[in-house]
Amino acid sequence: MTPRPAIPRVVLGYGLAGLIPFWAPAAAGVVWPETREIAGVLLAAYAALILSFLGGARFGRAVLDAPPPVATVSLSMLPTIAGLALLALPPSLRTVQLLSLAAALFVHWLWDLRDTGAPAWMPRLRTILTAGAVAGLAVGAVVLGV
Repeated sequence: MTPRPAIPRVVLGYGLAGLIPFWAPAAAGVVWPETREIAGVLLAAYAALILSFLGGARFGRAVLDAPPPVATVSLSMLPTIAGLALLALPPSLRTVQLLSLAAALFVHWLWDLRDTGAPAWMPRLRTILTAGAVAGLAVGAVVLGV
């Protein structure tokens, strides 16, 4: 049996550190209930930022091909647009907003799993990080939602 290629330590380290902002707002909302509104805003903003980052990463990989695949380049714009649209939701829809951002990250993960040009360790990394982000958003929706 061939051993799975290791996720580079620097990539895993920064990836795991990037999960902290998915969990810190809910923790802050529990410890300091008066921060729930701003914590919800920050959690949604961070999730939208990461969604945009993932779309940008996909765009960057696609434009390396000659010619760049039109469908991939076009679809890679959607995470940014979706994130921005979800940020525009009113505070009264915070639970919907956070769960929709979680769903968008999940859909992007499904797309990433189909990327045959990614390093062999990438699906495992994306699974770990997506699970952490989606779980953090779900907990945030419960704690910070209205």
